[in-house]
Amino acid sequence: MERRDCLKLLAGAALLPGIGTPAPAEPAQAPNPAPAPADLHLTPEKSVSYTLTPADDAFLDEMERRACLYFIEQAGPATGQVLDRAANHSNGRLDPRPMASIAATGFGLTALCIADQRGYQPRAQLLEQVRRTLRFHAHTLPNVHGFYYHFNDVHSGARFRRVEVSSIDTSLLLCGVLTARAHFHQDAEIHQLATRIYNRVDWPWMLNGPVNESATFSMGWTPESGFLQARWKTYCELMMIYLLAIGSPTHPIPAGCWYAWTRPVIHYGGLSYISGNDPIFTEQYSQAWFDFRHKRDRFANYFSNSITATRAHEAFCLSLGKPYSRDYWGISASDSAHGYTAWGGPDAKGHGFGGIDGSVVPNATAGSLPFLPEACLRVQRSLKAGFGNQAWGRYGFCDAFHPEANWYDPDVLGIDLGISVLMAENLRSGFVWETFSRNPEVSLAMQRVGFHAA
Repeated sequence: MERRDCLKLLAGAALLPGIGTPAPAEPAQAPNPAPAPADLHLTPEKSVSYTLTPADDAFLDEMERRACLYFIEQAGPATGQVLDRAANHSNGRLDPRPMASIAATGFGLTALCIADQRGYQPRAQLLEQVRRTLRFHAHTLPNVHGFYYHFNDVHSGARFRRVEVSSIDTSLLLCGVLTARAHFHQDAEIHQLATRIYNRVDWPWMLNGPVNESATFSMGWTPESGFLQARWKTYCELMMIYLLAIGSPTHPIPAGCWYAWTRPVIHYGGLSYISGNDPIFTEQYSQAWFDFRHKRDRFANYFSNSITATRAHEAFCLSLGKPYSRDYWGISASDSAHGYTAWGGPDAKGHGFGGIDGSVVPNATAGSLPFLPEACLRVQRSLKAGFGNQAWGRYGFCDAFHPEANWYDPDVLGIDLGISVLMAENLRSGFVWETFSRNPEVSLAMQRVGFHAA
């Protein structure tokens, strides 16, 4: 299965044929990785320096406040699970579509911490929602070796259709769980529940094979067919999975697994950076929580790498011509007028993929706010000024829109609002980075794989 097919599962697309194809019980392992090259000849980047104007800050505050409201209103009242999607023009009632996303819940737990830090809602209300969410995930929601199903019923927690137990979506949940543990550290119940959820994850099991430094993670497992053949073996949003596993106090994997996945270099428009042939969100997800600023491993400073990747994506969008411009660019996996699409560019050949049609995806630039603040803020504010009547709703921007085709997505997606609010707050204050890094497992994992000051 191509990884881009697996991406469609991130936002609840129809299940794909063959997703349950079993993998061999002991897949062949590559030899131990050779010593890392001293230089991948990546484009050097200067440190990001941008001072928010009062108007910038006011826009980001409104965007964050609305996005945080989604994670409060569109969560199961008994379970705390966050819906995968909801209508953006609503009265705030829980959307009738019952599919909850384990990844959206991870973003949601972090958003509740932001809401508390910013004073968007009463602290007692937020504390109770965090406790309720963690109780359900610690004691009630079905798990397999500590890993959760990708989508579940928002009320009962029952597995949705035949979805997989997901390694990446469980990791996104865990990032939110650990953020809540660090932010609400004085609450003994939150600390105990969060620790229980993280510590019971059996990371070696998801390697589905010999546990050694050449091992890579499977993308998931189903009870019907076993492990998926697709593996996390090429640079993308996978960094969080490996770091969470390497830092685990109960079921760690070898630190050398960090070097088992490949780091292909893309060259585009005079820029060179590590990337797969994937949408821009893959540069953002791990960096929403893990602070890669001013540090590097044997290969790269990944924060600087994502600056370059964002610059390349902007240049790619502008190369497409109208309707794209400095005020209107950004394409990432999202809804489209024809369904959910994992689109973007450039790929390794400098081309786009996914049938780009002139749509813009607001979370593409929102999720890159810390990387290119001035350029991404320009787009965000221009989109609201130019299309706010149609594209801006109760929870902020709709997931995607195409003004020339008079198409505005009626929905918002939890994961897309999530990356937007987390990265907006990181730009404003670094709050998520600083809070998440207070978990001792985070610094331990980064130390074990050899991160040092850049």
